Amino acid sequence: MRGAVVARPQIARRTGRGPRLWNRTVRHRPALGFIFFTLLLDVLGFGLLIPVAPKLVQSLQGGGEQHAAWVYGFFVATYALMQFFFAPILGALSDRFGRRPVLLIALFGSGLDYFAGALAPNLLILFITRAINGISGASITVCNAYIADVTPPEKRHVGYGLLGAAFGLGFVIGPLMGGILGEYDIRYPFYAAGTLTLINWLYGYFVLPESLSQERRKRASIAQAGMNPFATMGILARYPLVARMAASLFMVNFAMFSLHATWVYFTSYKFGWTSKQIGASLATVGLGAVIVQGVLARRIIPAIGERNALVWGLVIGIAAYAAYAFVPQGWMIYAVIAIASIGGICGPAGQAIITKCVQPHEQGAVQGSLTALQSIANVIAPIIASNVFAFFISTNALVHFPGAPLMLASLLAAVGTVIAVWATRGLPDSRFSKNEPGDATTASPGS
Repeated sequence: MRGAVVARPQIARRTGRGPRLWNRTVRHRPALGFIFFTLLLDVLGFGLLIPVAPKLVQSLQGGGEQHAAWVYGFFVATYALMQFFFAPILGALSDRFGRRPVLLIALFGSGLDYFAGALAPNLLILFITRAINGISGASITVCNAYIADVTPPEKRHVGYGLLGAAFGLGFVIGPLMGGILGEYDIRYPFYAAGTLTLINWLYGYFVLPESLSQERRKRASIAQAGMNPFATMGILARYPLVARMAASLFMVNFAMFSLHATWVYFTSYKFGWTSKQIGASLATVGLGAVIVQGVLARRIIPAIGERNALVWGLVIGIAAYAAYAFVPQGWMIYAVIAIASIGGICGPAGQAIITKCVQPHEQGAVQGSLTALQSIANVIAPIIASNVFAFFISTNALVHFPGAPLMLASLLAAVGTVIAVWATRGLPDSRFSKNEPGDATTASPGS
């Protein structure tokens, strides 16, 4: 904030670049489609494992649900820890060498690693494969930067809504397939995930164009490209609005990953759900995301504005987490999912706000830093949430409450919402504005 000026991202006025940017987007529509399918197949592969990974951990570890939940928390945290270290690296490398080579290498690594996970004979090998998958899975950073490359600022919420739809569709198909395949063998979903990822790599090798031109690339050497994840997060300080939004996203992600880490154990313990039923519930979550982020978001966000979409989406999330914690019967979960899906508008709205005040040659680094923060949340949340779950179903608990980690998620989301409201105060109203924001290439890193 400078003097009495209200904090807001400084976006330059139109400079006549709008039509050029839009033409650039049109030329890259096939690439945008590839990013959609990249994330779709990536999430599909990830979703295949959700219904069976906790059971594979339990089968290799031995013992009951209480002890397995604790081990599984560290299993999830391993993936996130690798993402923390490598998301800024992949983002910075994509700023230097382009998005295409980084994406293709990451996809190829993921495909091979899924097969290695399917053959893991013990927990140690399974943890190693999970660590490698976390490294390659950090490519979400590059996907986010790719979207920023090929979409003009005023259309960016549409691009990120498309990514949300890819996540949703992946969670429609993936958990269903994983649940069905897992009924035959808990390792089959790993083989399926590896096959789909390698198919995606082949598709990208022949189809994906580069989105970052030579003149827009960062000219830093490899040593300066952002190899230290702690140091690269310092780039957020140059964009005060992004830094404040990052704090909000950290709490919101903490809440979300608490839910992810305990969903399988919570639903199987409280409702006696099988792998197939768990897969069906996750597929319903994905279907809601497809409808809301892929179709409704592009209408809702321009109508109510990006800030309103962000805040109201987060508020819906607070209520949904609490509702999950207390529902007495399994069928009620689906009613909560239907309402919670509407909250998905906060994702593309938040990303659109962030990318509008970041310069093009730093989109990858900023997205890498945000992904690194997300990974920190995903390191801590599963460990805490799984231990909360294990404690509240144990004989040591004063109150038997398997929904405790979900109630914790609701409280964390509430904190994130308060931060988001404070961070975005004073933002201009973006509802169907005729005064379109300028080209992000001229954005100032100021507050």
